[in-house]
Amino acid sequence: MEIVFSRLDDQIARFRLAGSTPAFANSFRRAMTGEVPTLAIEDVKIYDNTSALFDEMLAHRIGLIPIRTEEGCFVPRDACTCGGEGCPGCSVLFTMSVEGPGMVTSKDLISQDPRIGPASPDIPLVKLIKDQKVVLEARAVVSRGREHAKWQPTTACGYKNYPVITINDRCDACGQCVDECPRDILEIREGRVAVVEGRLEFCSLCRLCERACLNTGIGEEAGITVRSDETRFLFVVEGDGSLPAKSIIRQALDYIRTQSEELSAQINEISGETRDE
Repeated sequence: MEIVFSRLDDQIARFRLAGSTPAFANSFRRAMTGEVPTLAIEDVKIYDNTSALFDEMLAHRIGLIPIRTEEGCFVPRDACTCGGEGCPGCSVLFTMSVEGPGMVTSKDLISQDPRIGPASPDIPLVKLIKDQKVVLEARAVVSRGREHAKWQPTTACGYKNYPVITINDRCDACGQCVDECPRDILEIREGRVAVVEGRLEFCSLCRLCERACLNTGIGEEAGITVRSDETRFLFVVEGDGSLPAKSIIRQALDYIRTQSEELSAQINEISGETRDE
């Protein structure tokens, strides 16, 4: 198995996964969205709210703010020694006290831990007019996206099969497939259709080029064929700012490895018991 990155920064990662299977690729995607632990606000105590929003609406908006998470500083609440009650090992307290006029944004959430804060300071929450105010206390806890979407570290995470385009000897370089391609993947080169250098991965596997070729009356077999490679996949991962994209990928792979090791150990244990009997 091999991973080759074409882009990797704090927010976005694009990479090719080779030597894999569709089952593993989907497990990898699900692990990145649902099994990487992050912080999110779970409990909100509102002491004063004279804004135009009901308490429930304000609390809902605050709960969806991505919280910048320091990897390794906290443990998920279901694994914490406090039993999920909330302690410095699995949670962080925030306070907010704002008076209008003005827009209340995520930067008004003040964390008791200087390492932790909103991933973006400019997320709007509610607009206050003169004499309106919001005073509250919020607690962020560590959990995973499979419990609720607010703990997902990704805003986009998906993959597609790697495209394979083959030009056979039936191609007469008429150019119909080149004109039909919506992503400018093809060109006429040296009297024959060819894939533009560096554009293959942009192919969406729509196969419009094949249909265009057949519509020229070439016969029942097109001069160009498009298929997917079932062992290679193109991934795009976009984080919400709570964790760097590299950390999301690595923690997802660690989760898959841990689960596989546990499953293998249980199978070996069952097999051993069966032989003893």
